[in-house]
Amino acid sequence: MNQQIHIDLPNHISLTIKREDLLHPFVSGNKFRKLKYNLLQAKAENQETVLTFGGAFSNHIAAVAYAGKEQGFKTIGVIRGEELLDKIEENPTLRFAQENGMQFEFVSREDYRLKNEISFLENLKQKFGDFYLVPEGGTNELAVKGCEEILTAEDADFNYVCCAVGTGGTISGLINSAFPNQKILGFPALKGDFLMDEIRIFVKNENWSLISDYHFGGYGKINLELVEFINAFFEENKVPLDPVYTGKMVFGVIDMIHKNYFPAHSKILLIHTGGLQGIDGMNLKLKQKKLPILKTNV
Repeated sequence: MNQQIHIDLPNHISLTIKREDLLHPFVSGNKFRKLKYNLLQAKAENQETVLTFGGAFSNHIAAVAYAGKEQGFKTIGVIRGEELLDKIEENPTLRFAQENGMQFEFVSREDYRLKNEISFLENLKQKFGDFYLVPEGGTNELAVKGCEEILTAEDADFNYVCCAVGTGGTISGLINSAFPNQKILGFPALKGDFLMDEIRIFVKNENWSLISDYHFGGYGKINLELVEFINAFFEENKVPLDPVYTGKMVFGVIDMIHKNYFPAHSKILLIHTGGLQGIDGMNLKLKQKKLPILKTNV
């Protein structure tokens, strides 16, 4: 569903947001897209268990747990940080995943870096038996295939399509399925230039750029300015934004509009990639820092 954003903008620029967050109550946004073909493949391979990786407040972990339960899979989450073992009840994301049947394997940050090593995966198979592996963040060729379905014929008139970037799967799908007149702009949630190479694994087109100025200090970092922006955006448009991904992207696009990055009369489509389950966890951090909490309807 596309929703017009009503903000007073210069140069006759229009903003529309694609509400991918409304696809599913618990497997929303790009997670719905990324898991669609992966879970079909797991069934085709007659796998009973899906194993994946994530951090303490991972949208991906929550989505895999629910989607796995919904489609009859056992799920295993390899979680970064051994100290979280005793903190499941106070962590909204991990508690949700556990309530939906996910079994956890907590590993040190050092071991977590080995998650793509064959020996590390073989040790997991010895412990848990055979499984269908979904990478951290869900990004692989089947995930990109799912994300290629985000844009539809009704989106052909937009000049720019903007999305947040985590592991690169969502933007890769958008790049591959963009209409000839469109430029895809990605807003990384992490610091560093490594994402360019990750994205090029899945795409051949040159119709895209990464905008690296709006990560707010890095993955999961947030400040008062961003909190106030997200809250004001929700008050004005009744669209909740998550603080890790979509909130930063929307902030960036509006800032760039006021800095005259976009030509006059541009039609911009913002992709809401979901992630709203992470707001509860972020609000815990904000309370600890004595900052205002994110006021949304989730």
